[in-house]
Amino acid sequence: MQLQIALDLCTIDEGRALADALDDLVDIFEIGTPMILQDGMAAIRAMTAEGRTLLADTKIVDAGEHEALIAFDAGADLVTVLGVADDATVHGVVSAARARSGRVLADLITIHDVARRAVELVELGVDLVCVHTAYDRQSSGADPLAELAEVVAVVGAERCAVAGGLDAAKMPYVAALAPAVAVVGGAVATSAEPRGTAEEIRALMAIPEGRNHG
Repeated sequence: MQLQIALDLCTIDEGRALADALDDLVDIFEIGTPMILQDGMAAIRAMTAEGRTLLADTKIVDAGEHEALIAFDAGADLVTVLGVADDATVHGVVSAARARSGRVLADLITIHDVARRAVELVELGVDLVCVHTAYDRQSSGADPLAELAEVVAVVGAERCAVAGGLDAAKMPYVAALAPAVAVVGGAVATSAEPRGTAEEIRALMAIPEGRNHG
């Protein structure tokens, strides 16, 4: 399981400093949608570094190939497309990824039948499908783990990512389902001690719920 850290509500300088501090602990740095809306492709270019894997959370929903190429050419290794997008849009994003040796993550946010759409998206060629509890729903107690189990059952854990309010307390439950990628945002980015929090989460990723946590 890989750890992805979402950089959302920060400036380019803040994001770059956090990435520099966490490079050895993080597998994928996500340039979040708010950061892209604020700073555009400059946010991606500023985060490039040797050996660093970048995901651009573009949430593409139209003009798939064109928009994906913009992000890939700025330095992204992965881009996101919304699962609600038309199949033709998803196909365009996948085509751009293949042309640039990149990968595609499809975000299942707002999808009601996540299992069915996940299968369709994998058949369209996306590399990962992400079960995602929307930021605006997290305060109501919504949790992505039940839906993650559904999606893992139909496409396999190696095709799955999970995001939405994940923190150290939830990580053993995530580890039990063993998705390919666990996405953590505010729990690390807004922590008083981001490195210590990332180290704790990293350790817990290997401890499925139900085992002795020591």
